[in-house]
Amino acid sequence: MFAQASAEPNSFELCRAQPKMRGRNPKPDPAVFRYTVRFNEEEHNRFLSMFEKSGVYARSVFIKAHFFGKPFKVLTVDKALVDYYTKLSDFHAQFRAIGTNYNQVVKELRCHFSEKKAMALLYKLERQTIELVRLSREIVELSRKMEAQWSQKSV
Repeated sequence: MFAQASAEPNSFELCRAQPKMRGRNPKPDPAVFRYTVRFNEEEHNRFLSMFEKSGVYARSVFIKAHFFGKPFKVLTVDKALVDYYTKLSDFHAQFRAIGTNYNQVVKELRCHFSEKKAMALLYKLERQTIELVRLSREIVELSRKMEAQWSQKSV
């Protein structure tokens, strides 16, 4: 008639007895202490400029590093140097493309034109190549000057 009570707990009772872990794993040493600092206008502007120069992702991390004497980097980006580097990289890519095109032109001249016509065209190509070499030497010299100027700035 009546069901007998068993000594073994059913699965529902087991689930309620052992709660499941949910959410984030707790940190081993949580930072729970907070402090408030108030700045006037001048101090706030100085703090923001130092914070932006440091490149740190959070103000609290910057304050803790500065307060406890940990070194932090101040990265300054020279816009002129970045532009120069970008243009130099573009120039290098164009220079490689010109070299490839030069090889293709010489091959085609040899295959499709008479020797006299090919020599005349190669003479024009040679003059332009000499001009390109002169220009590339000038660029290398300017790069050396820029490097010397930059190395003096970083000291």
